[in-house]
Amino acid sequence: MREVYHALGLHMHQPPGNIDLLLRENEWEAKQIVLCYERPLKYVKRYEDVAKVHLGFSGILLDQLSDKRIVEAFSATVDLRRMVREYPMVQGIEFLGMGYYHPLFPLIPVEDWEPQILRWRQRAEELGFHANGFWPPEMGFSMEMIPVLKKTGFNYVVVDSVHIKPLKGDLKREEITYKPHRAAYEGSEIIVIPRDRDISNAQESGFNPEWFENEVMHKTAECDGNCLVTTWSDGENGGWFRQTHEPSGFWGYFFAPYMEKVRSGATIIKPVTISEFLQENPPEDYVHVQTGAWNVANTSGYDFSQWQGSETQKNGLEEIWGVSKRFHELAKSGKLSEEVRDKLEHLILRAETSCNFFWGDAWVHRVYEDTEPAKRMMEAIKS
Repeated sequence: MREVYHALGLHMHQPPGNIDLLLRENEWEAKQIVLCYERPLKYVKRYEDVAKVHLGFSGILLDQLSDKRIVEAFSATVDLRRMVREYPMVQGIEFLGMGYYHPLFPLIPVEDWEPQILRWRQRAEELGFHANGFWPPEMGFSMEMIPVLKKTGFNYVVVDSVHIKPLKGDLKREEITYKPHRAAYEGSEIIVIPRDRDISNAQESGFNPEWFENEVMHKTAECDGNCLVTTWSDGENGGWFRQTHEPSGFWGYFFAPYMEKVRSGATIIKPVTISEFLQENPPEDYVHVQTGAWNVANTSGYDFSQWQGSETQKNGLEEIWGVSKRFHELAKSGKLSEEVRDKLEHLILRAETSCNFFWGDAWVHRVYEDTEPAKRMMEAIKS
C-alpha cells in the first residue's frame, strides 16, 4: 500500500555576535528571535507521540545560545540553559549538521570545508547534539562535497529538488522530488534528500493543515510506492515564525492542528524522520546534483548571484581565498603553534560566514575585519 510521509525541517542560524548586537539595538526583535528557538522543543514535547521535526543549528548559533551573558539577558523570557540541555533528549527531533560558521560551501576554499564541519561536530556533540544528516547552509551544494561529508560521518544531505538530474532512465518529476536518491563522486557516495521548493516556500510564508494536505496529495498523486515530502525553511525569520501570539503563527496555526489531525487519524500523511524513512525505504536510483543553492530574495538558486553578484562581493571572496591559501601554506610549513594555528583558522572560517555576502555589499566589510588581523599575524610569523 502506498504511503505518503512528511519530513519537516527548520534551519536555525544567527551570524557571529548578532544576538548580542540585537540586544543592544533592538531588544524586542532579539526576544522574538530567541523565542523561535524554544518553540520546536515545546511543541514536539506536547505532541511527542506523533511529532517528527528536523532541526539544523549552526555552530555559531549554538555558541550564542550557550553564552552566559546571553543566557542571563533572556532569563526572564526563556531558560536557554535548560532549552539547550533538553533538546538532545527529546524523541521526535532529528538534528542535522552544518558548517560551524554557516559558509556557502561551493564559494569557499575546499581546504576549509572539513574544518568548518569538524568544528560544528565538536561544538554540537559537546552539547549532546548528534547528526547523521547534513544541511548545507543556503542549501549551497556541489557534488565535490560528497567525499568530505562522508569522511566527517554524514549519511545523507538535503538538497533543493530543482538541482537533481537522473543519471539513467527518465524519472518522473514525482520520483525526483519525492524519493531519496544516491549520488557518487570520486568513490564516495551519499544519500540525497530532495526538498520540495514550492511547499517549503509556503511553509516559510504561512499555510494551514488543510491547504498543506491538499497540496501534498495533489503533488504526489503520480508517485509510485512510498513518497517522502520534505519541506524546509528558516525557523526564525519572518512574522509567521516570529509571531508572539502563537495561535497566529507557524506552531499554533499550522503545526498544532496538523499534529491533532495526525493523532486522531484525520490525515493520511505520516510525519517521519528522514532516518526512519531511509531505514524502510533505501534509495536505488543514482542522480547528479547540479551546483546551486535555494531560492532567496529575487534569485533562483541556479547560481550564486545573491552572494557574488557585485564586484564588492567578488572581491570579498577573493580576499578569503587568498588569505586561506597563505594560511594553509604556512600550516604545512610547521611554523605554527597549535594555539596560533587555531586562532588563524578561527578568523578565516568566521570570515566565510555566508551572511557577510547575503546582504549585497552591506556586510562584506566584516570579511576584512577577520582577514586583516589574520594577515598581520601571518606576516609577523614570516618575519
